[in-house]
Amino acid sequence: MVALVILTVPVVVAAIVSLGFGHEPIGWQEISAILFGNAQEQGVKATHVTIIRDVRLPRIILALLVGGALAAAGMAMQALFQNPLADPYIVGVAPGAAVGATLALALGWEVGRLGAHALPVSAFAGSLAVSFLVYILASRFGKIPVLHLLLFGVALGALCMGITSLILMLSPLQIQEVYMWLLGGLWDTRWWKVSVVWPYLLAGVLVLYFFAREMDAFLLGEEEAQSLGIAVERLKRILLATATLLAATAVAVSGIIGFVGLIVPHMMRLVVGPRHRILLPASLLSGSVLLVLSDTLARSIRPPTEIPVGIVTTFLGVPFFVFLLSRKRRYIW
Repeated sequence: MVALVILTVPVVVAAIVSLGFGHEPIGWQEISAILFGNAQEQGVKATHVTIIRDVRLPRIILALLVGGALAAAGMAMQALFQNPLADPYIVGVAPGAAVGATLALALGWEVGRLGAHALPVSAFAGSLAVSFLVYILASRFGKIPVLHLLLFGVALGALCMGITSLILMLSPLQIQEVYMWLLGGLWDTRWWKVSVVWPYLLAGVLVLYFFAREMDAFLLGEEEAQSLGIAVERLKRILLATATLLAATAVAVSGIIGFVGLIVPHMMRLVVGPRHRILLPASLLSGSVLLVLSDTLARSIRPPTEIPVGIVTTFLGVPFFVFLLSRKRRYIW
């Protein structure tokens, strides 16, 4: 519990600090005046008010939500596969989203009825479709062998990337836009994206928290968990569905952001232990902090241009992950 309280502080600090960074420098007095509704009395520029309220604030909140969703999904996948190298995209979420997003861009759906919603809706649909297909193919007589999930996830993921490449060859004008989306980014954040993500995140976290004890038992092995009265196959379906929904929601609004769902749960497991009722909120908070700081760095290195946040998470995540592995080589499972 103390660790969770300690982790809450960096979330608040990271969010507040991130408000001051960007192409347009805004002082802390102006930021506090805007947040507390005193902007007009203190003579804050209207452009600064717009930047904070309509650009940076929704972007930071979305980064908190997406980072938390990816970390929670990664934790669930690592529990399901009983493997610290499992990530939220292991059952085809990212490749499916890539196909959906590429189709939306290549066919010009963004200028149709859906408008700006076309890309996230298509990515979300692609993620769920491929993940559901993996589930159908992996199911055997009412059971879901974890190895089958992994193999079909890899196979369909490769197929989806081939389809994405084919679409790009037929529509070369969209290559740059698709490439930027694949690298992940939060540069086109609006308040409607925040309103879309938070209900899925809340529902997913509540489900995972409710089944935390079952996940603890599942780490002992399927047979041991079943002997303790755990409905193993039902738990697998719940973990798979919840993690897929969280990851698909995150990918739909931010593109493919790597390493958050891989390193954060693993890192927190080393810090707070394997109990999922503590590990879940710890991963959630740490994932939020990591993505907010990564996004702040991504938009501050070369203003006014931005580096895709997926590149930043890779450069930040890999060395830290290697450092952790070198310090503590024994895993708690």
